[in-house]
Amino acid sequence: MNAAFPRMMTLLRKERGISQKQAAADLHISQALLSHYEKGIRECGLDFVVAAADYYGVSCDYLLGRTADKAGTIIAVEEIPEQDPAIRDSRMTPAGVLPVLNKKLLVNSMQVIFDLLQKSNNKELTTEVSNALIQMVYVVFRQMYTASDKNLRDLFAVADYRYQAAAMGSAVNSAVQVGELCRRQAGEGTLPAMLPDELQAQYPQFASSLLNLLRTAEKTLEN
Repeated sequence: MNAAFPRMMTLLRKERGISQKQAAADLHISQALLSHYEKGIRECGLDFVVAAADYYGVSCDYLLGRTADKAGTIIAVEEIPEQDPAIRDSRMTPAGVLPVLNKKLLVNSMQVIFDLLQKSNNKELTTEVSNALIQMVYVVFRQMYTASDKNLRDLFAVADYRYQAAAMGSAVNSAVQVGELCRRQAGEGTLPAMLPDELQAQYPQFASSLLNLLRTAEKTLEN
């Protein structure tokens, strides 16, 4: 069984507030066996994957981590809502589909993140999240810009030998600070809930993009 199955089984059960004992009874297996499945200690058969998918009302592909959509839909460019009228997908060549898809994933994910920040009502957290994202955009654009000798270096005030370490260090520090601030808010009960079902309900146009972005990022990290 793949690594995603135990995690998704546990997530779905907890998301619905079902005890392990109750889920095991409903699925006609022992609690010990379900615990082994959820921990990845034992592998289940295909029949159980199908039964678990039916029980939680999701697709087998979702249980196996093959899609971020619970119904099993594989996301396509034209299915991702976006707000940029300059994009004309119908004119895109096959080689140009990936940039458009990734742009939509990023833009729509930012809609969710910044709305959650607004709901958190924490200026310090919003500043740190923004700083981390700004620094990453700066590094990526500067790398692209300076790759060609035709582009003038005068665009940037920070010298080449300083910018990478400084910018990346700033982004990492901001990310660490974001984590600390989020843990503090979670302890205070002021951080908005972010369970997949709640995200889908709150952001029907954008949540699928964010969840697909998470899957894409994790695949990159695993390689």
